[in-house]
This record gives sequence, structure tokens and C-alpha cells, in this order.
Amino acid sequence: MTTLADIRDEYEFLEGDDRYRLLVDLGRGLEPMPEALKTEATLVRGCSASVWVYPTIRDDGRLHFLADSNAHITKGIIALVLLTVQDRTAAQILATDVEAELAPFALKAQLSSNRTQGIPNMIALIRETAARYA
Repeated sequence: MTTLADIRDEYEFLEGDDRYRLLVDLGRGLEPMPEALKTEATLVRGCSASVWVYPTIRDDGRLHFLADSNAHITKGIIALVLLTVQDRTAAQILATDVEAELAPFALKAQLSSNRTQGIPNMIALIRETAARYA
């Protein structure tokens, strides 16, 4: 499995359109989310594209998130966010500074505000979910 550090190293090496392609490729690598889970209840509010996040809890107590978007680059951003929290315990997720983990990608500088405006909402939803399970 590719780590966030691996992705960051590659991202820093790339420029412009190649960074977009990397994000699109990351999004393509997301675990498929069944259409039945793409509902109003799983829709992340405040995103310019449609974004759905569905939490599950594994037998060992770790949280696993399914996510999808109707926009390729946004789906890649979701993949980055999930790399910071996927398959961790609720306590580990709550202790993770997702924004700091994503800071080296400088997404706000690289992408339009429309593409990045929903990131805080995605992170908030993940934190709220972790808080419910903590």
C-alpha cells in the first residue's frame, strides 16, 4: 500500500498538470463505493462536487471509510484525506492532525478554491464519526 509520505514525495517532484494526473490516479484507486450508499445521509455538505463518505467499523474496532465523488480531482483529494485516517482507531483518528498531514501538498495553492472548499467539511465529518466511536 502506498503511504502518504510516498505520495507526497512524488507530488513534490511533479508540476502543474502532472500533479492533477496524480490526484486523478489516486482517486481511481479508491475502493469502489456501492451506489446504494450514495445518499443524502452520506453526502458531504459544502463541496462544489458531490462527495459521499460512508464509515464502517471493522471487527478490530478500526474505522474504514468508503468514499466517492462525481469529480475526478475531488476524488483524488478524498483519497489523500483517507490516507491520513484509513483503518485507524477512533482515538488515532482524533489524534491525527489531518490538515497538517495535507499541508505539504499545498492544495489551496495548487487547486481552485472550488475544488478545495469542501476539504474542511470532509475532515470534520471524519472527525465527527471518530468521536461517535471513541
